[in-house]
Amino acid sequence: MTSFWTGRRVRLRGVEPEDWTAFMGFAVDEERSGDLLYPPRSAEGFRAWTKEQAVAKADGDCFSLAVEALDTGQIVGAVGSHFADPRAGRFEYGITMGAGHRRKGYATEAVVMLLRFMFAERRYHKCEARIFGCNEASLAMHRRLGFTEEGHLRDHVFFAGRHHDLVVMGILADEFVQLHGSTVVTPCTSPGSVVSGAAGASGP
Repeated sequence: MTSFWTGRRVRLRGVEPEDWTAFMGFAVDEERSGDLLYPPRSAEGFRAWTKEQAVAKADGDCFSLAVEALDTGQIVGAVGSHFADPRAGRFEYGITMGAGHRRKGYATEAVVMLLRFMFAERRYHKCEARIFGCNEASLAMHRRLGFTEEGHLRDHVFFAGRHHDLVVMGILADEFVQLHGSTVVTPCTSPGSVVSGAAGASGP
């Protein structure tokens, strides 16, 4: 039976202690791309963080996962949910991809798997994403995924020596299902069988 967390290009898995070098590389990539700048972090700091993540339990529906390329077994990025509000049925998510692994379809597939889980399995109704206005590639990806721009906050964040706009985008569960389907494995079916169009957060 194919894992729910395995797609055509990537699989999502828990963070392992040995992933520290990949995450250190992602931090360097973000610094080079001119995103938010933080003080330098030691290799031991990344080792400690991945060890902590490897044994950490999910905080409700907030969690982080490594994105692994199927063809190489290499960690190419990370994706996770945060600010999950079960009462309102709303959550946010974030994703980072290594500089050498962008524009290969990895990010799109990882996001679809994460959203499918949150909508179909956890019954959330809406996902929000906050994107720097200068990040045209990310804005374009979210539009292709079906996100709608819901807010444009002018000069809302400061990095690389100046203020930048922040774009708020959102997608509803039924909108996601219409574009990407909702395929989940259920214990009520025989081993290896899959139910398509299973009820998500809004019961499509």
